[in-house]
Parts: sequence; structure tokens; C-alpha cells
Amino acid sequence: MTATLTESPRRRARSKAALPTFRRRGGAPQHPRAVAPVRAATPPTPAENTSAVVSSAFTMFALLCLWTAAQMLFLGNLSHERAQELLYREFRTQLAGATAPLGPIVPVGDPVAVVSAPTVGLEQVVVEGTASGDTLAGPGHRRDTPLPGQEGTSVVYGRASTYGGPFHTLTGLRPGDPVTVAAAQGKLTFTVLDVRRAGDPLPQPVEPGRARLTLVTAEGSGRLASIAPKDVVYVDAEARKAFPAPPGRPAAVPQSEKAMASDEGAMPLLALDLALLLALTLGVIAARQRWSTALVWVVASPLAIALSWASTDVVMRLLPNLI
Repeated sequence: MTATLTESPRRRARSKAALPTFRRRGGAPQHPRAVAPVRAATPPTPAENTSAVVSSAFTMFALLCLWTAAQMLFLGNLSHERAQELLYREFRTQLAGATAPLGPIVPVGDPVAVVSAPTVGLEQVVVEGTASGDTLAGPGHRRDTPLPGQEGTSVVYGRASTYGGPFHTLTGLRPGDPVTVAAAQGKLTFTVLDVRRAGDPLPQPVEPGRARLTLVTAEGSGRLASIAPKDVVYVDAEARKAFPAPPGRPAAVPQSEKAMASDEGAMPLLALDLALLLALTLGVIAARQRWSTALVWVVASPLAIALSWASTDVVMRLLPNLI
């Protein structure tokens, strides 16, 4: 009994000495703390999987809808202003170098004239082409008519509400108001004859040696008039002299370049963009099973915004060219 009591402290001392010790600088030795065992990550439950699928799909859908609304109300206006600034610089350089287009064949999207109407605050660079994608940059010249200022009747389409709505003040013109056109062959001042709508009598044919300019846009009525115009309005103006019009322009234009037409050729591109958005959504859902939600969205957000932007641009081409 006594031997056991005297040996126990020694045994305890030997067992303590066998343990590794760590000595702080200038302090007593300390034994390491026990490390808690690492628990294996548990797989997500079916409810968590369903929540990830629903939240990811809803987030992508909301982003696409919000970006479309922002494009129509704000970003489209900025895009239009930027395009007009670049077109004006290009056309001014062409006028200075005597390289501005004379027709009859002009590449679609190239600037052909500057139209201004001081009484309604209108000043826009006109591009060649009247398809919905062409009028995103500014008013478009209908390709089967003479260029503005040339002999005959020149027709120019312009949007009323989206992408800057360059022609939204067009209905404010009155007979006798001046409209000025600056083109490759010089500058002409037109006088407004009338503002007409569907069902109104057509103007008399233009006399030889004169130039007529018909500005076309959309208008509406009711509560949605400013955001969803559906009627076509025409403003006819005439100049007593005209520049010669070279022959060889197209006899007609495709249906997509007529008033209130949309560019149906953009449908395949829209299908591709939506397929890429769907693939990105599925990728986000799969990635959220392995990594944190915050990390996944940090990586996926730039791609989602880029695809939403591309899809919205295509959707704008599917809208009528005068809205």
C-alpha cells in the first residue's frame, strides 16, 4: 500500500515527461491543446436543392427583365447619344474631305445627311436604312427614295419613344416651319406643308426640279401614348430647288424596312442568346452545390449581364422601327 502510494507520483511524472512540451519565450512550458475532429460536410438536402434552383432561375429572369426595362428607358438613350456623336464626327469629316455619299447605293448604317428643325429642337444625323436595327442609331433614310435634298421625295424614318426618341417632337411642326438638310451636295431649307395621318389625303406629286422631304414617326393616344405609340404620322416639307439625284437606287425595300416593321431576321440570334442564358442558369445551379453562393454569383454576374445586354439589343430589333 505504501509502495504503491510512493510510486504513483513517479509514474505520473514519467508519463508527463513523455508528453511533448512547448515553451513560450520567457515563460513556463505548456502542453498543446487538443484539436477538435473535423466534421465532414453534409450534402445539401432536397429542400436546399429546390431552393437553389428556384432562386437561381428567378434571379436570372429578374436580371433579364430589369436590364430590358433599363435598356428601353435609360441605356438606349445613352447609346443613341453616343452613336449620334460618332456619326456627326464621321459625317463632318466626310463633308470636309468631299467624300460624303451621293447615292444611289450607300452602305447601310452610314451617315447621309443632317436634318434640323429649330422650332421643335430637332437635330439628327440620318443614317442609311430604315430597318429596326438601323434606326437604333438615329433616323434612317428609306433606300428606295432619293437622298435628302435630291430631286424627288426623300423619306426619313425616326423613332418616337425608344433610343432617344429623336422624332418625338415631330408632331409639333406646323405648316410654314423651316426644316434644314445638310448633305454632300450642299444645304437646303425646306418649308413644312402639312402634318398628316392615316386617312388624310396624300399631297400632290412633287414638281420637277423640286425636293420634298417626308419625315415619318409613330404616335399614340391614351395612357400608353408615350411608351407604346402605334399610329404613323407624316410630315411633308418642300424646297423650291433640288440637287440632282443619280439613277440606280432600289425600286423597293424589304418588308422589314417599311413603316412600323420589325426585323424578324433577329429571331435566330435571340434564340441563341436565350439558350446561352439558360446554360448559364444551369451552370449556376450546379456550381452552388459545390461552392458558396456569393462566390458563384461573383463569377457568374459579369456573364449574366453581358448576355442580358446582348439579348436586350436583339429584342430592340424585334420592336417596330418607329417606336
